[in-house]
Amino acid sequence: MPPDLPGYYYDAQKNRYFALKGPLPGSSRTSSSSSSAPHHKRVSKSTPTVNSCSKADLRTVKLIQARELYGDVIASGKGKCNFKEKFQNLLASKPVVWKYRGTDTMGDSALQETSINVDTLEGKRESSVLLTGNISGSLSFFEVGEGNQHIGRGVNCCPELVWPSAGENQMVGEVPGDVWQLSGASLQMSSNISCIKLFKKRFPLVHDDVSDIQHALISTLGSDTSGGSVYILNLVEPLDFNRTIPVIRRRIHEVASFNCSIWTADCQSCGGRAVIGTDMGAASVDMGTGRISWILHGKSDIFALQLIHSENVVLCGLRNGMIVTIDTRERQEVVNRLLRHRIPYLPVDRRNSGTSSQQWYKLTGNIFPSCTVKMPSSISSLVSLQFDDRYFLASSMDGSVRLYDHRLIQRGAVQTYDGHANSHTRIQLGVDPTETFVASGGEDQNFRLWNIKSGKLIFEDKFVDAVPSTICWRRTRRFPRGQDGYLGCEDHSSGAWLGSHGGLHYVSWPRT
Repeated sequence: MPPDLPGYYYDAQKNRYFALKGPLPGSSRTSSSSSSAPHHKRVSKSTPTVNSCSKADLRTVKLIQARELYGDVIASGKGKCNFKEKFQNLLASKPVVWKYRGTDTMGDSALQETSINVDTLEGKRESSVLLTGNISGSLSFFEVGEGNQHIGRGVNCCPELVWPSAGENQMVGEVPGDVWQLSGASLQMSSNISCIKLFKKRFPLVHDDVSDIQHALISTLGSDTSGGSVYILNLVEPLDFNRTIPVIRRRIHEVASFNCSIWTADCQSCGGRAVIGTDMGAASVDMGTGRISWILHGKSDIFALQLIHSENVVLCGLRNGMIVTIDTRERQEVVNRLLRHRIPYLPVDRRNSGTSSQQWYKLTGNIFPSCTVKMPSSISSLVSLQFDDRYFLASSMDGSVRLYDHRLIQRGAVQTYDGHANSHTRIQLGVDPTETFVASGGEDQNFRLWNIKSGKLIFEDKFVDAVPSTICWRRTRRFPRGQDGYLGCEDHSSGAWLGSHGGLHYVSWPRT
């Protein structure tokens, strides 16, 4: 028998819940006390059904009931809405958060999850690992999985539930696996790890087969005595974490070095070329030869980069708040020099004043002047949407988060997201695999989640005593093949890793 819900009546014949708002259509009252009780009678606070049903559960029941009555398009006080979108928002509004002990300062500057092949005492197998970088320059591997299947020697970091709090009544679902800090899988770099990006090289094999080979692009910020560098971490061959020689040291090599700071980087999915954001401009690096070609020069640091449009165009987010679009392809007639541009913009402090004097910003490069936009403060993060790369998300250090359309960029943002807290920190935006939500930490140490389409703030709360500065979504997991040979279903949960000075956290909620 389905559980009783306060304010609802369950009809066994129709197999549905009905609200207690008077006689039900097509039914008659019985003489039993349970059915004859007036619907307006006050329910005791000690009633078990009230304590066992949260507000989210009631909203879920009402939402499902409305879908049964009206279909996918539901009428509400604010107009018509889509059932699937509203249900997704409801699930995401109640996430479950786990903290991993012993991971303090790990992943506070760069964080990525990937799948690699490893050699163990039982043989070769595939494993999920977190590749983390911190502001102290430590580059480390963490295995993600069950504690009794860890790769080799290491430190076990167990998950601890930090949200919801113990007093709240909410289903927490399956406990995530342990994280193992692997011995021999850490390397101290010369300076802060400013960026980690994954890419795959494709090589033809026998019988015209093609193999995907995983690599990682790693950049360092640089220090007072030396500039930043670009590295490639080779993850092609199976890794053996049981050896005494550090695994990363044997697999990493420097591609290019600079005499300036490297704030950020991005690379083509095939790994042929990388773009680097520095305090002198943007540069293109040939990942095979290490050849450096400058594609943008200016007096403002580039804090964010994003390759778009078949990876021939790059978005550059500058310290002065400008977002410029650059063609990375070399033009033969200007190989040895970059085109000069004077881009107009109205300073933020004059926009609300009575003056309309305009200033000009000088840049050199293959820039599309008509695709330039100015945000109120330094650009913190840029994310291009995959379903249509004409849309991109941008955040700035005044707390603004906006969605832009390249076709309408002169008209400003097509959507805004309120509530973000920032003043001077480079905080990453994260977009879930279905591109339904955008997430970010804040300087107030809160984690926030917005619906990309509506701009609605879905979740906001504090569960870590540090700024969640990095985020990466967990890759889709699949169940192993069964005896029938068919691959099992995908994991129907949406989860993200968060990195901060307070350690690694994992946020998840059910996915429709």
